[in-house]
Amino acid sequence: MVLESFFVFQYSFWLLAAIALMAVLYSSVGHGGASGYLAAMALWGLAPQEMRPAALVMNIVVTCWLLYRFQPYKLMPHSLFWPLVMASTPAAFIGGLWVIDVLSYRLLVGLLLGLAAIRMLMSHKANQQIQLPALWLVLTVGALLGFSAGLTGIGGGVFLSPILLIFGWCSIRQSTAVAAGFILLNSIAGLAGYVVSEQPWPLGTGWLMLAAFVGCLLGAELASHRASSNVLRKLLAGVLIIAAGKMIFSAF
Repeated sequence: MVLESFFVFQYSFWLLAAIALMAVLYSSVGHGGASGYLAAMALWGLAPQEMRPAALVMNIVVTCWLLYRFQPYKLMPHSLFWPLVMASTPAAFIGGLWVIDVLSYRLLVGLLLGLAAIRMLMSHKANQQIQLPALWLVLTVGALLGFSAGLTGIGGGVFLSPILLIFGWCSIRQSTAVAAGFILLNSIAGLAGYVVSEQPWPLGTGWLMLAAFVGCLLGAELASHRASSNVLRKLLAGVLIIAAGKMIFSAF
């Protein structure tokens, strides 16, 4: 659906409400929320050239506020964070440069949304023994997640956080700092690549940014009170699965 229809009142109101809700849910656990934004935009029928830059911009807005609000960089394990982003940031820029066709984009985003949903439905416990992984492994994970961030608009935090915790790369508190910084830098690099490659910029992105920012204001307060809900997580996973199915089905 073209962006002219975005400004029809009912259409824009419900999409903005969905974006704000996703921002609340994701920012409450310290994430930018791109997979949620992509799911909402997919359900409302936005085109891929509208979805990718909008998701990256919203990621930047939300993670900037989270970093300001909680200043988690004071907890940052630098020996882990910098190798990750040194690999992921240039990879995200390359991903942003990539002009991907509509079919491939829908299939790829559908797959990633499905994986994100599965990840949310899985309960995982943090490894109590903290051990820094081999450098080659950190660089590989960073590059893969960074490239996918720039190519699709997904910041990568929804996949990075469980990796950090399950394999004991850092503590739970440190993982929030790593994920927030990782998402922010990947999103900036991916958006820079998108702009440099002169791909089309969607109208109405400012409204989406505003909705995401309003949502993250509430989400940040929930995070400060350590709010969590298994029911909400399962509902969000259901939304991602529906959106993933819609993206894959629309590709055929």
